[in-house]
Amino acid sequence: QVQVVESGGGSVQAGGSLRLSCVASGPRFSARVMGWYRQGPGKERELVAVITDGPNMRYADSVKGRFTISRNSARITVYLQMNNLKPEDTAVYYCKATSEGWGHDYWGQGTQVTVSS
Repeated sequence: QVQVVESGGGSVQAGGSLRLSCVASGPRFSARVMGWYRQGPGKERELVAVITDGPNMRYADSVKGRFTISRNSARITVYLQMNNLKPEDTAVYYCKATSEGWGHDYWGQGTQVTVSS
């Protein structure tokens, strides 16, 4: 059984920074892709950033230049460094880990990020 657990959310003022962490754990688990998604109030869940082997990173246009995604060498931990946060970044942030082989997706429970103006 694979578990995905996020941490690092909180409340900050606009212009501040937060660092989110996500650990995917399970027997012999290794993630082919790990990513961060978010869902703001009354909005659809959207991609924030993903990282794959290479590493190759992809970001939503709205966070480019402000957010940085990274992962550890064991490919089970992913981070999201968020700088210059804006009120529109307020959302629940979810981590997704996609397994090697079958490519199963595993989601975390989410962590709240609130940015006040």
